Amino acid sequence: MDTQPSPDVPTGPEVPVSPEPHGEPTASEGARGTFSLGGTLTVGRLGFGTGGLVGPGYWGPRHDGPERSLTVLRRAVDRGVTLIDTADNYGPDVAEELVARALHPYPAGLVIATKGGVVRTGPNIWHIAGRPEQLRAMCEASLRRLRADTIDLYQLHRLDPDVPMADQLGALLELQQAGKIRHIGLDSISAAELTRARELAPIASVQNRYNLLDRASEDVLRLCERTGTAFLPWFPLGNGTLTGGGKPGHPATATLTPIAAAHGATTGQIALAWLLHHSPALLPTPGTSSPAHLDENLAAARIALTAEELARLDALGDVPDEPAQPDERNEPDRWGEGGNRTVDESDE
Repeated sequence: MDTQPSPDVPTGPEVPVSPEPHGEPTASEGARGTFSLGGTLTVGRLGFGTGGLVGPGYWGPRHDGPERSLTVLRRAVDRGVTLIDTADNYGPDVAEELVARALHPYPAGLVIATKGGVVRTGPNIWHIAGRPEQLRAMCEASLRRLRADTIDLYQLHRLDPDVPMADQLGALLELQQAGKIRHIGLDSISAAELTRARELAPIASVQNRYNLLDRASEDVLRLCERTGTAFLPWFPLGNGTLTGGGKPGHPATATLTPIAAAHGATTGQIALAWLLHHSPALLPTPGTSSPAHLDENLAAARIALTAEELARLDALGDVPDEPAQPDERNEPDRWGEGGNRTVDESDE
């Protein structure tokens, strides 16, 4: 993370996507590449999410001591990850503090993304807080926890339905102009909301639920492609379904298993590889607290799927998803999400 404020804030809507490979090359153009986030920050398209470093319901630390989480964060960067995605309410506060403890001072080229606009009051319990004064206070607190002068990507975790969009984005624009955040992102929005938001502020990224089986946000993804906006899919592994953690005999298994066997891979790796092939705007950030599973996730970037395999996987978009409870193999960057109400996130 560059901790110095930058006056260079992009205002145009078009941001280029770079097809050049990042790290080891693959046989499929663009399958493993880089993305120009906001037109100024080049990141590898397979990042790391920190939701798996906190406890169930995003409450408290995942482990009694921090060493395992610190080790995984450092290993991710050592393995070439250049995008770390976190949030102030993961813990709350725990994930951001782990990121800073593990990685500060941040190496050149590492991009730290965090989120604000949600207050967590218990396991699986949260509410939206999008008033401008709340967003300013949350951003300042994240800066302190991350030990940074500027947050590379600050994402509004939810649009507050009780606060005009212009007021919420206006607060983020003020923080951007003050050099406290470099780029603005949005979470869980529709294509119409993204279009409206882009009229009010330069939007560098979107986070919506999206994976091989759940493509309800396909229209948002296509809009992101047209406008050069990064799309960070949450539940990239279907909350266990795509790693074998779903219900036995799920229809996707018959397609995923032989493709995985052909590549000497796991079904989860194939699901991540499909995301990287499906759109150059997709930047998955799967999370885990296991070094072995981190390595497994990152190895998915080296898988080159054939046109025939892609066609078979594309056809799974019509298969209903069957979310499973997260397990140690698939610790996603989302246990689940809800709206502006008290929710049990594990039900989503």
